[in-house]
Amino acid sequence: MSSPTKSSHAPLGPSTQQLGSPRTAGRLRKLQSAHQLSSNYAASNNPSLISQQRQQQQQQQQQQQQRQTSASLNPPVPAIPPQHSPQKHHRSRSNSDAVVPSLLRHSASPKRPIPAKNIAPPKDARHELEFLVKQGPKDNVPLALQDLRHWILCDGMDADTDGMSHLRVYVWLILLNAPAIPTDSYLDLTRRGPSPAHAKICNDAFRTFKTNPLFKRRVTENSLIRLLNAMAWRLHDARQEGLSSFNRTLDTSNALGSPEQQDSASMSASSNIASPSMEGSQVGGSSPGIYVQGMNVLCAPFLYVARSEAEAYVAFHQFITRECPGYVRGAMDGVHKGIALVDRCLAIVDPKLSAYLLSKGVKAEVYAFASVLTFCAAYGSHLNILCICAQLIIMKEELLASPSPGKVLRSFPSLDAKKIIMLSVALVSRIPDDLYGELVSHAQ
Repeated sequence: MSSPTKSSHAPLGPSTQQLGSPRTAGRLRKLQSAHQLSSNYAASNNPSLISQQRQQQQQQQQQQQQRQTSASLNPPVPAIPPQHSPQKHHRSRSNSDAVVPSLLRHSASPKRPIPAKNIAPPKDARHELEFLVKQGPKDNVPLALQDLRHWILCDGMDADTDGMSHLRVYVWLILLNAPAIPTDSYLDLTRRGPSPAHAKICNDAFRTFKTNPLFKRRVTENSLIRLLNAMAWRLHDARQEGLSSFNRTLDTSNALGSPEQQDSASMSASSNIASPSMEGSQVGGSSPGIYVQGMNVLCAPFLYVARSEAEAYVAFHQFITRECPGYVRGAMDGVHKGIALVDRCLAIVDPKLSAYLLSKGVKAEVYAFASVLTFCAAYGSHLNILCICAQLIIMKEELLASPSPGKVLRSFPSLDAKKIIMLSVALVSRIPDDLYGELVSHAQ
């Protein structure tokens, strides 16, 4: 087969003979070349319809794959079924990761369950006292008070290094049968300012437990002065009410009795009721004073253990008016009775030590005044006398060995509460009933 010749191809355009000149043929070749280049460019940049359909299909497949991948990484949150009652909805896990329905849909939220008051007491004996104070007695109040005293006597109350116990003030209020009063009652007394005994109160307040750093850190001198002035105003008002009541009684007797009876009643009553004075205490008087020596020391422990001045005020007022009113009378006759009882009790529980002290001229009025006045007691104000006797017995060997026991007794050693309590309770059985009755009533 012979190779094709030039004449076998169809001409692309008119022949040079037909165009008429070589210049025209050159222009024609340029146009053909430009047409060919434009055709090639269009073919390379503008895909055909089939190509466009394939590209669309590929894009759709890629978008579907992306949606599937996204769905696998972020699963859709399941719809929460409707809740007809919030009380029936229970879950064993936290609801923090779930969509919580709006609380505005519910007009009232369910109330928190109220814990039962009478729950089973703890098995640990150390917590029985706290349980009794918080829960209260179930039915038998006298038996519960007896148990409370027994726990305090035998086990005591747990305290920290500062001697503080969060239960002590509540136990005191319970044993004192202190009533609840509004805080404004105490604030009203403090707003009245200095009482008639203010000068004597300030003179004693700054010396109260002056060398005790724990007391000074917890109780300020201002709080002690404030409470003592409030108490002085309270006792002052009580005295004024007592005088008014006496005057009403005297008016009634004058209207009914003879002149001789009137004079006799007036003289008898005036000898038993002392008139108010600046310091509220009169030597030889038998009416309650508004302030006497030693009240600052009696008040200090209540401020130390209480959580507020008003709380300390309630306990302190109940103590001096109910437990030891004889200690705050003008003549402090209860204190002098207590001092005499120290000598009598010591002669019974330890005759040898008592005889030795008396032979040296050392009576209780020499060494026991401060201890009696300030109640170094642990189990009732009446047992304060036996607590002093217990301290003397603990010091017995030192006292018998000293030629001047009075000098030794000028300052008592530090109190060992547990040892003193145990010995004091043991001494109770050795005290005759009539003498024990005097111990109970001497502070009234």
